[in-house]
Amino acid sequence: MVRVAASVSDLSGLGLLTWVYPPGLVDRVVAACGRSEQRKRLLPARLVVYFVLGLALFSPAPYLEVMRHLVAGLRGLGLLGDWHVPAKSSLFRARQRLGSEPLQVLFAATAKPMATESTPGAFWRGLRLLAVDGTCWDVADTEANQAAFGRPGSGRGTGRSAFVQVRMAALVEVGSHAVLDAELVGCRAGEVTLVGRLPRSCGPGQLVLADREFLGVPLWRAFTATGADLLWRVPANRVLPVRRLLRDGSWLSHIHAGTDGAKRDPVEVRVLAYQLKDTADTAAAGDYRLVTSLLDARRYPARQLAALYRERWEIESVFAEIKTQQRGARVVLSSKTPDGVLQQIWAHLLVHHALRELMLRTAATRQLDPDRVSFTETLRSARRSVTVTPGSFSP
Repeated sequence: MVRVAASVSDLSGLGLLTWVYPPGLVDRVVAACGRSEQRKRLLPARLVVYFVLGLALFSPAPYLEVMRHLVAGLRGLGLLGDWHVPAKSSLFRARQRLGSEPLQVLFAATAKPMATESTPGAFWRGLRLLAVDGTCWDVADTEANQAAFGRPGSGRGTGRSAFVQVRMAALVEVGSHAVLDAELVGCRAGEVTLVGRLPRSCGPGQLVLADREFLGVPLWRAFTATGADLLWRVPANRVLPVRRLLRDGSWLSHIHAGTDGAKRDPVEVRVLAYQLKDTADTAAAGDYRLVTSLLDARRYPARQLAALYRERWEIESVFAEIKTQQRGARVVLSSKTPDGVLQQIWAHLLVHHALRELMLRTAATRQLDPDRVSFTETLRSARRSVTVTPGSFSP
């Protein structure tokens, strides 16, 4: 792994945070969401946005410690004037005033593909590699959170799990690990339903990878209607008859929606079957079948597609970066209200996006695969940049 330098020359203001999310952009988002102040406050909305991002960056540090990190560099240069760190109760109320919408809008405005065709592992035969999947966040056990998000069942005989949970579906760029889109809802909703909202961020020139639980005609058509191509795993019990055998051993077949009992509205797919043997991961060994919208066996060889599918697991690494390394292992989101929970999750996604942008630029300047750059070292470097690089930002 390659470490990121402690000082990054083009970070300014609150270090990485104002480098990726400059004050002007934050102000426009705040105004668009109707959160601009009618009077001068000790905690203006702009500062509260950075404070919420700071809570995610320094997670799980407490409120006052995070705010001290944000203003440490300003204090050292004598730029704080008569401004002082507010009480915790004031910070809590400021978070409530801000709400989750500005964080969600800021994410939508900035979460764009980062990789170029020169980024290792980002493209295959001219197609940008993306992956979709879902995960859950444990959140504070309050009546409001439980009513909004629900609590999954438990296999331990208690009838319910220990934590209220938020379900998240995400669309990730494989080469950069950037989250391009996300949907958040209570754990009662299924992953297929959530992933069905992500085609809005797909389009031509992309190849979307997904696991077997997502294979269904409505979802398949929702993605392919955007112009994107697909490579998805097939459930073990799915029957895919051979309609035409192709030169590389793959074959053309049809899939039908569950509502198409007469089988009059088929979707044509290409099927690849293979085995994984002699792998160090015994759980991954066995028989695999994939279906793809790439029907041309000459242009898109089956063996290469089978090897490519392992890139789908990069999205699991993304979830681990956000929920374990960045948030903290087994840390439960502390907000006691549903809007506060959503605010925290969007903040974590924004911070992860900023870290990944820094990692991609670091890798590009050194002509490296981004996977060679350490996520934990980048996180530490970003924390230092916020604390010691005051720049021209002011509360």
